[in-house]
Amino acid sequence: YYASVLFQFDEFKSNYVPDIENAIGFDYATEGLYVDGQGNKGSNHKYYRESHEKLAKAQRKLSRKIGSKKTEEKSSNYLKQLKKVSRIHSHIANQRKDNLHKLSTDIVQRFDTICLEDLNITGMTQNHNLAQAINSVAWNEFIRQLKYKSEWYGKNVVLIGRFEPSSKKCSVCGYVNKELTLNDREWICPECGEHHDRDINAAMNILLEGERIIGVRSTEYTLMENPTVDDRGFTS
Repeated sequence: YYASVLFQFDEFKSNYVPDIENAIGFDYATEGLYVDGQGNKGSNHKYYRESHEKLAKAQRKLSRKIGSKKTEEKSSNYLKQLKKVSRIHSHIANQRKDNLHKLSTDIVQRFDTICLEDLNITGMTQNHNLAQAINSVAWNEFIRQLKYKSEWYGKNVVLIGRFEPSSKKCSVCGYVNKELTLNDREWICPECGEHHDRDINAAMNILLEGERIIGVRSTEYTLMENPTVDDRGFTS
């Protein structure tokens, strides 16, 4: 049985004045959803992988039912098994969404300004080796939840440009390491000698850029008087 309820209410506007210095930056991560500037990670659940064996077994049963072929009429047993497969898919999706709701609510309640990357997820999934892991993370849904919950609480969500070299840029002096590859998880800045964890450094750069966008930070770096690298053409 289903119950449908329709209601209407006036648009709610929060009177909360956000503290723009209470800010956090998040770098996208296929393992754990995100990494912040302190090295904290989100949930590392892989719900699809956890239910993969059960789902595969149900799909194999479905493929043996009369009606699995296009030329066959769908039998009652086929339709019953199809519902079982659909329930498993729904269970996985609900687990993922529930986890995202818990994470996004906690973040919005603790921070007033949330800085993230505006990633081209569709383009990233063209890499078939990473597509399953990327889709399982559901980054776009995570951003969507952060946005509308931030409006509820009167908080800010800042999306930085997808071409900002957050991973390649030193968060201390601003030097851009053009030689950095995806396999390099740690690196030392040749300009200032700072040792970086790739993901943590990216999260710090995302925070710096977000603060620059909202006007908290007028200049990004102080150690590098004359930057010589044009970073506009590099991606993270």
